[in-house]
Amino acid sequence: MGFVKTKEELDRYFSVGDRKFIGAKMMGVMFKTKPEISKRLLPPPLEIADVPNGMIFIAEYPETNLGPGYNEAALYLRCQFKGEIGSYCLSMPITREGRMHNGRNVFGLPKKMAEEIRVTKDGSNAHGWVIRKGKRIVDIGIDLTASIPQLPPLGPSFTFKAMPRIDLTPGFDGPVLLCAQKNDIAMRHCEIGNAAVKMGESVEDTWHEIEIENVIVAFFMDADITMQPGRVVAEVAPEEYIPHYYKMTDFYFG
Repeated sequence: MGFVKTKEELDRYFSVGDRKFIGAKMMGVMFKTKPEISKRLLPPPLEIADVPNGMIFIAEYPETNLGPGYNEAALYLRCQFKGEIGSYCLSMPITREGRMHNGRNVFGLPKKMAEEIRVTKDGSNAHGWVIRKGKRIVDIGIDLTASIPQLPPLGPSFTFKAMPRIDLTPGFDGPVLLCAQKNDIAMRHCEIGNAAVKMGESVEDTWHEIEIENVIVAFFMDADITMQPGRVVAEVAPEEYIPHYYKMTDFYFG
């Protein structure tokens, strides 16, 4: 493969419409937070869902259909757009540089490289954590107590795609696009239980901004996940999105 891709290489790439994660091991929590936190962190035109909930997951993907596996975590807030309930991703650390393009450029996900993302399970105890820039930004321990056939449906993930202006003035070169994308989860095994969640303070990854009032459910699952192609659902006002864009980077200003 060279700098300029051949037609055959491009045809092979674009023939893979669904991104597949085979034998994924994923743990996490669904939680309740304060309405004022959700309202402050959701970019317009996304609105707070009826109940201000969120989700954290920590995952190991041993195999994908786009290359070697990797580990990943994410912090989401529940939201809605024109009555459709879904989730908005605030942060998504990963462990493989080669998967940055797919997540950030194609889907608009706020991916950043992390030093360590781990998921472990010993009997009825599951433990997961994320370390980035030397900080343990999240640590979850779960006491698993029961098995269930499936987690509740989550709806689409809402993301934004935008390109900052090259003249270094506030705004974007081109439109700001609100997109929606869904995942299919073929569950192999799922357990639920009680969790203890710790958010560490970090300048670059401010997960501690989210105040978890209570954990609704904690889970550990083995599953095959299919990431479907997304769609553009709206063009949004650039000036309203500017303050939210820079979660994509480690934001330094002198």
